[in-house]
Amino acid sequence: MNIQAKRDQLIDELMPFEDHFERFAYVIDRAKSHPLLSDEYKIDMFLIKGCISQLWIFPRFEDRKCHFQADSDAAITKGTATMLCELYSNESPKDIIDLEPDFLADVGITQHLSPNRRNGLTSVRQKIKAYAELCLQNK
Repeated sequence: MNIQAKRDQLIDELMPFEDHFERFAYVIDRAKSHPLLSDEYKIDMFLIKGCISQLWIFPRFEDRKCHFQADSDAAITKGTATMLCELYSNESPKDIIDLEPDFLADVGITQHLSPNRRNGLTSVRQKIKAYAELCLQNK
């Protein structure tokens, strides 16, 4: 599935929820099904700055594709970061750079986050994009 199809699938999954509480419950449940990040990767190098909770994004580049894994000490933070990691994982650096996660506003995610959590989500996107740019330069 390409990145646009993954984006559309996330929209289809999130749109049916009547209110933001149900939507966030779904996002949190999705994150719970993902494995925890190993403690060896919970280091400052992978820590997202500007987030009120502790949030780590572990990137790796394999078979010309970027992969990302998120973990956090806060369920909503882990859930929203995990969604971005799912969207951008197993994608080429160029596709990652080209696709902004603006659909999160369309489905009512960003509007219901606190300003600090929105800043954290923006920082996640910046970290993912910067890693993709680095991979593109080092190809």
